[in-house]
Amino acid sequence: MKDFIDLTNIDREHLKNIISEARIVKSSRKGMLSGAFDEDKSLENVVVALIFQKPSTRTRFSFEVGIRQMGGTTIFVSATDLHMNKGEEISDTAEVLSRYVDMIVIRASNEKIVLEIANNSTVPVINALTNSSHPCQIMADIMTYEEKRGSIRGKKVVWFGDGNNVCQSFMDASAKFDFNFVFSGPTALKPKKVNRNLNQSCGSYLIEADPKKAIEGADLVVTDTWVSMHDTAKEYTKKKSLLEPYQVNMNLLEKAPSDCILMHCMPIYRGNEVTESVAKKFKSIIIDQAENRLHVQKSIMKWCLSETSNL
Repeated sequence: MKDFIDLTNIDREHLKNIISEARIVKSSRKGMLSGAFDEDKSLENVVVALIFQKPSTRTRFSFEVGIRQMGGTTIFVSATDLHMNKGEEISDTAEVLSRYVDMIVIRASNEKIVLEIANNSTVPVINALTNSSHPCQIMADIMTYEEKRGSIRGKKVVWFGDGNNVCQSFMDASAKFDFNFVFSGPTALKPKKVNRNLNQSCGSYLIEADPKKAIEGADLVVTDTWVSMHDTAKEYTKKKSLLEPYQVNMNLLEKAPSDCILMHCMPIYRGNEVTESVAKKFKSIIIDQAENRLHVQKSIMKWCLSETSNL
């Protein structure tokens, strides 16, 4: 039994194996209806609890469809459905759910909730997003980049905008997949936690305040919504004024190599983090990126339940 909580705590070879398996999973589904079972039904007789304290489109659909394709069963609960949101100890919830289900997928605001669930559960726990990280998303992003451009090793990945949870996990991934990560955004919104291994044995992390300098030589540009689900209207207004210089538009992209691609984990707010023309130019890649959430999460679940670290 293994948890999938944070990229920094998982061996790089295991992460690479998960992506390799996701490619196989994706290829094996060609021509099949979404409701058809995978040939191996690797989650047959498995019950998975989906605990979502935050709203979701792609995360919920990709996990629910993936679990069904693998032969498993889901039980979905929202923030209002659990006693732990009404004062029950999180540890009690984790211990009890471990007696009912075979795996827990949790999407929560506070990283501490996910960690406490994992520390008190006897079944695998998957982090489907917190305010601090989004590891499943980054695994899909790396899978997508490598489908389009080959190995991400040694490439330059530039993040424009808010150093949010997705940005944090991308930075963490640079140490695992050996790519160079550049953050270009307001100093007040830079990533909060920096992996000490960066700039040493693997990967690198740089801050470049000037977006035109940051994008020079970029292989991949990544951005995300300026408004997080937990932001108040006042916080959003303040953030927007800080982030406007880091909008990805065609003028900025002209400074990048011609084969540079852009990714966005969605939802897209055209006119904010990207312009309409940029969103249109890279729409097919962004949709592929969203699809790959399904395949990589199936591979993650298979890894979590495997007896060994190799799938």
